[in-house]
Amino acid sequence: MDTGSTAWILASTAAVSLMVPGLALFYGGMVAAKSVLNMIMMTFGAVALVGGIWVLYGYSAAFGNSIGGAGLLGDLGEHFGMSSLIKEAPDATIPPALFAAFQALFAAITTALICGAVSDRMKFGGWMVFTGVWVTIVYLPVAHWVFAFDGEGVVGGWIVNQLKAVDFAGGTAVHINAGAAALALVLVLGRRAGWPAKQSRPHNLPFVMLGAGILWFGWFGFNGGSALAAGNAASVVVLNTFAATCTALLAWLLVEKLRDGHATSLGAASGAVAGLVAITPSCGAVSPLGALALGAVAGAICALAVGMKFRFGFDDALDVVGIHLVGGVVGTLLVGVLGTAEAPSGRDGLLYGGGLGLLGAQTVGAFAVLIYSFVLTWIIAKVLDKVMGLRAAQEAEQEGLDIHLHAESAYELAGTHAGDGSSVPATPAARPVDVS
Repeated sequence: MDTGSTAWILASTAAVSLMVPGLALFYGGMVAAKSVLNMIMMTFGAVALVGGIWVLYGYSAAFGNSIGGAGLLGDLGEHFGMSSLIKEAPDATIPPALFAAFQALFAAITTALICGAVSDRMKFGGWMVFTGVWVTIVYLPVAHWVFAFDGEGVVGGWIVNQLKAVDFAGGTAVHINAGAAALALVLVLGRRAGWPAKQSRPHNLPFVMLGAGILWFGWFGFNGGSALAAGNAASVVVLNTFAATCTALLAWLLVEKLRDGHATSLGAASGAVAGLVAITPSCGAVSPLGALALGAVAGAICALAVGMKFRFGFDDALDVVGIHLVGGVVGTLLVGVLGTAEAPSGRDGLLYGGGLGLLGAQTVGAFAVLIYSFVLTWIIAKVLDKVMGLRAAQEAEQEGLDIHLHAESAYELAGTHAGDGSSVPATPAARPVDVS
């Protein structure tokens, strides 16, 4: 057991866990004040439910021995309940339970990413049922394809082992997967009332910036921890993650300035996240200069891509498609162009004399996940919508989901309605003063 690497993954797991409130603030600040608690609840609710599923059978499905050796899904019963992981493994570099906890957060955050697309109009109960079904049918197989390496007597997933595509920390399994699912879900749910003529403005941009900063911090654990050791690979990954995020932020602001005449804080936060998304699959495959170039390309493309929803008419409320789907595809494909064998992943892309082989593998992997996630999510959403109804009532959408679904309001201000529906007095009641 490598105590240094164990300490690093423990710290990385803690950093990734901080991405949960980071995502909640990032999304919560972008919605209207009347629905911010619902957005935060959808984030935390997804994390909690996925965590329970992960312990029961999720880890087995993702990292168990592939059923029939096909590389499609792990054996759900192999590590059921994770009792097999609590004993120290003498041949492991880090404790198996620690690896399981680290990967549990990947599953939870991937699922939570989807909720930003459907803000202001989805029932909380419907979201929770969707979460449980989606992570089981969509995320777990894809995680097996991408993250489960072959081992001694163990057959892993087809994308990483047979196709040999490079995805260091989850550009396909996390971002393309969540982005494609978000697109399918918004197509089933439909547009918010009055959209696009009537659009909800972010109610708290400092929340958005704070959330983006917390996500940036957590992403060092997300990407760097995926090296699974404290060493050179993790160090290169952290450097590349920082570099790409910087140029993506700048590129997004440049597009805003040229297109709209001004650079915004919302654009800065969105650009940073777009860079983090794009560098996720490529952080171990490119040089620092390659990371700068990749971030700049991703920031500019994602800044332009968020406008697709107006052109094609799908109401992706918080730009999950434009940032996570598009950014994930860009980052995954650019591995095949900017990859260098000197980086930890050890594969040359097109610009380094590697030919088209790696680019072809990256393309197949990216679009296999995109198509699988979109089709299965659309089917899941359609069935659940028919069975239980996923859309909130029109009255709830107009007045805010916080009061209607959670009986709470985020801000108890004078003259507004309290969480129990009663009116808050304009002035606080006088309190006796202790003059003893």
